[in-house]
Amino acid sequence: MRMIVFRLKSVLTAAAFIAVFALAVLAASAADAAAVYGSTARSLPIYNVDRSDNKVAISFDCAWGTEHTDAILEALKAGNVRATFFTVQFWAEEHPDYLKKIDAAGHEVGTHSATHPYMSRLSETEIRAEMQSSIAAIEKVTGKKVELFRPPYGDYDNLLIDTVNSMGVYPIQWDVDSLDWKDLTASDILARITERVKSGSIILCHNNGLHTAEAVPLIIDALRAKGYEFVPIGELIYRENYRIDAAGKQILAEER
Repeated sequence: MRMIVFRLKSVLTAAAFIAVFALAVLAASAADAAAVYGSTARSLPIYNVDRSDNKVAISFDCAWGTEHTDAILEALKAGNVRATFFTVQFWAEEHPDYLKKIDAAGHEVGTHSATHPYMSRLSETEIRAEMQSSIAAIEKVTGKKVELFRPPYGDYDNLLIDTVNSMGVYPIQWDVDSLDWKDLTASDILARITERVKSGSIILCHNNGLHTAEAVPLIIDALRAKGYEFVPIGELIYRENYRIDAAGKQILAEER
């Protein structure tokens, strides 16, 4: 009798082990599938775009100061490059002349919020207020529809991304950070970008970085020599029939 009970317990223990092991395998398979197919519980902004045509975008966040902005605009003009500028509302209102210069030069303008807060800490009502107010301020100066948004500090959560998307605006992050705000030298900025850029990349810079203007012509020449073409973010991204994978890459959906 004891032998039968012992064997029964052994069988049950083995069965339990097999069941746990099977669940672990299924969980791992699900995780692998999520990585492969881009399924994620998180709502993500666009970090970069799945492209094979070597198009890239360079962007500039505008929140404080203008001391180096003219030099950046001159460098972009000399290189015949159109960029994307993300402006905070208080910057746009304080420097409407620069916003007009940026727009008149053919560059794209997106919003960087109204007050530059950590927007993952805001309610939906507060997010909508930040978006609507900043968009209105920019459109009042440029007369053009604002279609892009970059969250301050790169900070976001599902609520922010879902709310922005519901407003018909594309949330944009970056995959190449120049770190120009740390006052890196022009050569260091260049090295960071050239080491990381790939087709479909979105490059992050700032309008008032100490050495950004000096770096811009170097970046343009170096990337063009590698076969890259500069376009504004609005021309880099897909506007419909796309998905965003777990790494934030925007991918054109396959037709079925």
